[in-house]
Amino acid sequence: MSALRIKHTFRLPPDLSAQLADYAGRKRVTQALVVETALASFLSGDSAEHLEAALSRRLDRITRQADKLAWHVELTNETLALFVRFWLVNNPPLPDTALAAAQAMGKERWERFVETLNRRMEFGPRLKNEISDDIDAPAGIS
Repeated sequence: MSALRIKHTFRLPPDLSAQLADYAGRKRVTQALVVETALASFLSGDSAEHLEAALSRRLDRITRQADKLAWHVELTNETLALFVRFWLVNNPPLPDTALAAAQAMGKERWERFVETLNRRMEFGPRLKNEISDDIDAPAGIS
């Protein structure tokens, strides 16, 4: 841009003025530069192409995140299924005489499990940090 500047005076609604001041402050640039850049972008013929490119990058990022999330959900489902199968195969049903005691112990163990789960969710460590980094995610997911 050239050094020659032409002064313009215009009024903005209070909320838009506050947004302008906030944005300029966060970016540590002048409000005039924000307005100048916004006008240049708005008035350029390729603004639709810039918007499309920005949206395309964001959609690509969201797609990668969704793929990673889907992989983690599938991993969780398979882990749970393997555990349930293992538990059912290795734990025979209890006789009626031991059922009440087992239920009482199960309730106590469940409460400790929920407390531990709550503590881990709040303060860590998380399982993902305990699993070896040697386990690779499927190609393209990281």
